Amino acid sequence: KTLSVWSQFRDEDLAFRPEPRARTPHEHMVHQCISEDTWLKNMLGIDLGEPPLPTEETRLAFFRKYADASGRRLERLRGMPEEWFEGATRFFDVERSRAWVLTRRIAHSAHHRGQLTAYLRLLGRSLYSTYGPTADTGGLFLNGAPTIYRYPSLEGLLEAEARGGESPALPGPGEKSPTERPA
Repeated sequence: KTLSVWSQFRDEDLAFRPEPRARTPHEHMVHQCISEDTWLKNMLGIDLGEPPLPTEETRLAFFRKYADASGRRLERLRGMPEEWFEGATRFFDVERSRAWVLTRRIAHSAHHRGQLTAYLRLLGRSLYSTYGPTADTGGLFLNGAPTIYRYPSLEGLLEAEARGGESPALPGPGEKSPTERPA
């Protein structure tokens, strides 16, 4: 999901700052890589033993680094026994279960994806699905709109982005309003 949203930015978008206090897409990529590394290493004990950022901070290098690191972290998490997730750990200045921390990590990542999809709208871009339909993939699920991902798989994303990216056509909002509160 994170890489799918990142892939919708062009190289020339990486310095876009919608407001002086906001991060750029490039800074969001840096934050995602560093914060995920920090949380998983310090709160969950999953240390990849490598720097969290790619040596060259390009779109494609971020995609590859994040895909590799998050994939290896996921494999380590899959190897943990169920009781490990209920064990206690530190979450900043309080104690919480590892499952609680992991849930907050997922929410943290989703929050930043949401910020970035708002940036894409500010840039006048159409949005592919993250979880379900968007106004650009046909509108509301309740109206039968489809879910359309930009890429069918992580491997497909990395391969296509290495060639310059692909943007399958989107149908637009359809005949019905893309919101539950039409004007």
